[in-house]
Amino acid sequence: MLSTDLTISEIVRSDYRTAEVFKKYNINYCCSGQVSLETACSIRELNLEMIRLELEEVSRNIQLSQSLQFNEWKLDFLVDYILNIHHAYLHKALPALELSLVEFIVGHHRNHIELYSIQQIFMELSEILQTHNKHEEEIIFPYIKQIEAAHRRKESYGNLFVRTLRKPLKNIEKEHDEIAMLLKKLKSCSNNYNFPVNACTNHQVLYHKFREFHDDLVQHIHLENNILFPRAIQIENELLRL
Repeated sequence: MLSTDLTISEIVRSDYRTAEVFKKYNINYCCSGQVSLETACSIRELNLEMIRLELEEVSRNIQLSQSLQFNEWKLDFLVDYILNIHHAYLHKALPALELSLVEFIVGHHRNHIELYSIQQIFMELSEILQTHNKHEEEIIFPYIKQIEAAHRRKESYGNLFVRTLRKPLKNIEKEHDEIAMLLKKLKSCSNNYNFPVNACTNHQVLYHKFREFHDDLVQHIHLENNILFPRAIQIENELLRL
């Protein structure tokens, strides 16, 4: 159980995800975060137990089995997984990270000149990802589901659905390479997402979020490049032989 005697800053430093709860209730967790959770709630006339439960909820870890065999999943299920886990994450994380970065730069750019480079790289990444995901969601993924369904039912006219993924996938894989390169730059520019020893709580939260963003994107690209797209091309080939 979370101790209500801990200061706001201590709670956030122990788990960066709690920052979102404090932000929601307009509780400063950085420079003015040296009061206890109980005191902060009392000052703002907030229900202490309700806030504590919310903090515990966002701090809960959900472990996925290390033995998950993504390559054995049906393609339509894998597509839904990518959409509901990775794309949904990016739709929420990109604008939130951009806002957090802009707000942090305002008060810290003099002491951390690398922030401008980080911002430039991230903005470029964000723009590419939004266009890239939209293309996948509106064109690539529906097409994969269509050919997967035709293949599963052994439809004799399934070959009529085949529009040859190879060319559009080559373009998507090029975009993945560009995203990976920008991600590598972001990691390097931020010292592998390791904040300075004297970093304030906001700085720590920002870098933790960047690391989370990095890890999610690496997994996302892996699932598409190494499992989803090769299997979709295989299905195309098999449909053409029906």
